[in-house]
Amino acid sequence: MIKVKKCFVAGIFCLIAITAGLFFNSVAYAKQEFIVGFDAEFPPYGYMDENGEYTGFDLDLADEVCKRRGWTLVKRPILWDSKDSELETGAISCIWNGFTMNGRESQYTWSTPYVDNSQVVIVKKDSGIEKLSDLAGKVLAVQTDSSALAALEGDDATDENKALAASLKNLQQVENYNSAFMNLESGMVDAIAMDIGVASYQLSTKDDTFIMLDERLSSEEYGIGFKLGNTELRDEVQTTLLEMLEDGTFESIAKKWGLEDSVCLSEEDTLNEASGAKVTKLSVAEIIKQLSSGIAATISVFVLTLLFSMPLGLLIATIRMSKFKLLEWIAKIYISIMRGTPLMLQLLVVFFAPYYVFKISTPYSYRFYATIIGFSLNYAAYFAEIYRSGIQSIPRGQREAAQIMGYNRSQTFFRIIFPQMVKRVLPPVTNEVITLVKDTSLAFVLSYTEMFTMAKQIAASQTSLFPLFVAGVFYYVFNFIVAFFMERIEKRLDYYR
Repeated sequence: MIKVKKCFVAGIFCLIAITAGLFFNSVAYAKQEFIVGFDAEFPPYGYMDENGEYTGFDLDLADEVCKRRGWTLVKRPILWDSKDSELETGAISCIWNGFTMNGRESQYTWSTPYVDNSQVVIVKKDSGIEKLSDLAGKVLAVQTDSSALAALEGDDATDENKALAASLKNLQQVENYNSAFMNLESGMVDAIAMDIGVASYQLSTKDDTFIMLDERLSSEEYGIGFKLGNTELRDEVQTTLLEMLEDGTFESIAKKWGLEDSVCLSEEDTLNEASGAKVTKLSVAEIIKQLSSGIAATISVFVLTLLFSMPLGLLIATIRMSKFKLLEWIAKIYISIMRGTPLMLQLLVVFFAPYYVFKISTPYSYRFYATIIGFSLNYAAYFAEIYRSGIQSIPRGQREAAQIMGYNRSQTFFRIIFPQMVKRVLPPVTNEVITLVKDTSLAFVLSYTEMFTMAKQIAASQTSLFPLFVAGVFYYVFNFIVAFFMERIEKRLDYYR
């Protein structure tokens, strides 16, 4: 018995030891992870290749650093607007993705610059735009929170660039450069501004439809951005990069990506120790003031979508219940497509189809119309199925009774069936209406600046999530009001139980 007890105790100690070993080993392993935050749509610095693998100049550099330090590289694609929150919360170790230092010197702990970069403008070859001054009265697209945007509207923008920005018809912000090129090709914008390395890569993959202007908007340097104060990790990475520079590895990686003429890493550069970010924090009132135009845009999308989608849904429901099989199947296919594909994709199709399918160039204002059309077509499909379920739930005997009383089909529907259907479908319709309030944020895919897109832009400039919380409060209040009124309508229609 004593031996059994001793064996049992020994077994417990072994189990504890194994568990502790696994725990400390996992902790040690976690410390070896080097998580690189990057924009996955930013070739040649970081992007997804044809094999579905993340690759690029910066990721190759990071991979080599990790090999030499014995770290595990984790490639973490991030939403560029949220890069500061990702870094601040420790979700990523650094921002390494053609990250411009100029204008951000005090917001991060930086490596020394390793790439010289310029902001350039791309136009269609037959656009007639040959120099920057020709952009007056034109629409110029830039990526949100990009160096190109900062070069035109930032605090450190030159007087010439500020004058250029003021002369534009519109400075359109887009989510990524793929969207920017699609906007340019379809004629929705007249020009796009971007990093020269990205521009050169993009032009090399396309035909000779586009050209790069000789004049530059600005010149700047790329560095690796670490969380402010994290000098220990920065120094380890910096030391390894200099080792790679000395043995020629850095240069060979640059040649692989055609960037050998842009690299500027030097042992003579000194590390800049920032004392703190110089960002003027906005008050709640100031944030709400900046969000006001976006709030108006959100409400307009919401109201107009309901105005068009609800009657359109009734029409589709009627076709769906048609005795003509062809019409019934057309409605079924339409509903299946609208409910089975992402709303974001549908918005892109509505926006770009006129050009890519029919070769029709649309005006700049079509961006707003495409948003309303896309939302209306999508929500009409959902409303159609809700209406159909409500109509088919009405007992057939009521139709027969109406016929006996002398009602024709339209009178039977609008006087007998429709009022009862409205009462029965009001709860699921309310759910769809509330969902629409939140779905308005998807308008960003067409670069339509509604409230949540504006909140993301403010959050990026403030390096804070607070503007997003303010936006969240607006959505909650808006949905609370919608739910309140829908509940009141439901009670008014509660004429029988």
